Amino acid sequence: MKTFPKPLSPGEEKIWLERCLKGDQEARNILIERNMRLVAHVAKKYQNTDYDAEDLLSVGSIGLIKAVNSFHMDRGSRLATYAAKCIENEILMLLRASKKYTREVSLYEPIGVDKDGEAVSLVDVIEMENREVLEDLILDQDIKELYEAYQSCLKEQEKEVIGMRYGLFGKQPRTQREIASALGISRSYVSRIEKKALGKLREKFEQGG
Repeated sequence: MKTFPKPLSPGEEKIWLERCLKGDQEARNILIERNMRLVAHVAKKYQNTDYDAEDLLSVGSIGLIKAVNSFHMDRGSRLATYAAKCIENEILMLLRASKKYTREVSLYEPIGVDKDGEAVSLVDVIEMENREVLEDLILDQDIKELYEAYQSCLKEQEKEVIGMRYGLFGKQPRTQREIASALGISRSYVSRIEKKALGKLREKFEQGG
């Protein structure tokens, strides 16, 4: 992998984080740039997958940006510790995504749309000042994948229980006891159905859709 700038010292990181929290865009960019080595380090763990280094770096950078935007100094940990988890989450999300999402990723490739329907690329994301747009993109993809898995791998009764339990399709979430009463079955049976259905959904994501 290519060479990246040296990481910030704890003292430097504190200074830039304080400036970033005050809305300093330059500080935000420096925190991202000087932590790209961490993205490369995490991505290297997944170099034997179907994705090349550039793909993994591009997706991992989303996790880094998300980490910089949401990090709080009062949590008592270093930014790098928090960012490593965010970076890995983004890469794992890519690896488990359905095949339609596992195409080539580049800095200039559209990865979604903003609230106005305009295409957004990774370059746009890096330049965003408002993290809500990025979080909306990630959330929208997660929700889409959940509903696709729900429709494709659950039996009708499992769909009914999961839909009621977690308030899918705009419904209010309901307790296992309420579902048992509505369906005329025992609460323990509802629990078994829910557990089995969640296991199917988890397996679906782990297998990449």
